[in-house]
Amino acid sequence: MKTSATIKAAAFGGIALLALTSCAANEAAAPADNAAASSLTGTLVGGGASSQGSAQEAWIAGFQTANPDVTVNYDPAGSGAGRDTFQQGASAFAGSDRAFKVDEISAGPFEACATPDIVEVPAYISPIAIIFNLDGVDSLDLDADTVAKIFSGQITKWNDPAITALNPDAKLPDAAISPVHRSDKSGTTGNFTDYLAAAAPSSWSAGSVEEWPTELGGEAAQGTSGVVEAVTNGVGMIGYADASRAEGLGTVAIKVGEKFVSYSPEAAAAIVDASELESDRTEHDIAIKLDRTSTADGVYPIVLVSYLIGCEKYADAANAELVKAYFSYIVSEEGQQIAAEAAGSAPISADLRAKIEPAIASIS
Repeated sequence: MKTSATIKAAAFGGIALLALTSCAANEAAAPADNAAASSLTGTLVGGGASSQGSAQEAWIAGFQTANPDVTVNYDPAGSGAGRDTFQQGASAFAGSDRAFKVDEISAGPFEACATPDIVEVPAYISPIAIIFNLDGVDSLDLDADTVAKIFSGQITKWNDPAITALNPDAKLPDAAISPVHRSDKSGTTGNFTDYLAAAAPSSWSAGSVEEWPTELGGEAAQGTSGVVEAVTNGVGMIGYADASRAEGLGTVAIKVGEKFVSYSPEAAAAIVDASELESDRTEHDIAIKLDRTSTADGVYPIVLVSYLIGCEKYADAANAELVKAYFSYIVSEEGQQIAAEAAGSAPISADLRAKIEPAIASIS
């Protein structure tokens, strides 16, 4: 299906609103000593996962400082929107909190690509925090079954016996729980519900889905920012969001084995390194099959692995050059470190980087 001029114009128009941010990033940072050596020029357009928002801002600033004749625009419209825009050829790359499914790739087409093959690499690893707003309570211990019942509407009060049994010292009010979920198609929702489906199948029947099941009720909010804002502004609210946005809110430690594990970059990295790659993928499609039910010590199972997605061979050689350079910067030790500082993400391990780099090198 070819993309209509209207769709492309809308996509580029939305992303263009970010141009001032990109320009500001260039102006804010002093040029690197070797900036003059960069021969890269042009504008690179991408978009997708809002979870990557803070990291993308840091990556763009660093990359544009090293490559002053390049402008990178990233629209954090959500994973689903990012995949759609990339597939329609209105962006050169996507950020997504899940990889494309094998049948989605087979169905294609990818308008910016000269061949059907795509490159998908995990570049942003972050725990998903369960956040809440409850007077006098800063943290709670919950197991998967209780979380599933809260978000499916089976547990409706903060002093429900299932919650109080896990938190005997907490002063929990006889007040309504108000769950908040994403209104948009979201990889964060996909990862959160994937955990519930795997770890609490008897209490969560909606499966692993990116669009929240409306029959479960709750308050809907647009994007990561919308969920955080709703929880922040409403006492008794509970939601889920990239952990980089959890500051100032109550958070949940999740039961893993016989222990409760709080989210952290280290715990998120541990579950990724303990998981295997998905099968039935091409050589340069590096998708991870997360083990949500692991009982290994120190792992945090509600984690998102957010991907960079591009073409293995681009129809436009200029896009290929810019995407290859930008992806290489992001997965480098420097790129991963600035994301960790800006967004609290977990840097990818050396072993994972060794799998990723050949995939990026294949881009042409």
